[in-house]
Amino acid sequence: MLTTLAGLLPSDLAVAPLRRWAVSSQQRARRNAMLAATECATRRAVRDEVDSFLVRTQTAVATVADVRQIAAHG
Repeated sequence: MLTTLAGLLPSDLAVAPLRRWAVSSQQRARRNAMLAATECATRRAVRDEVDSFLVRTQTAVATVADVRQIAAHG
């Protein structure tokens, strides 16, 4: 059944914006949550990359120190 604007009751006209608000509010909240999740995932990936770099660097530094120690006593 099609309803025209003229066929709406004043209460229907008052409720329509509230219904649209609920939908648009939910859509904005969902978009914000997706953006936040993407940002968290990006930060986690960068943090993991930095951690692995530091582990490799510390291993290399330890290896150099071990070689120097062996050379000093060798």
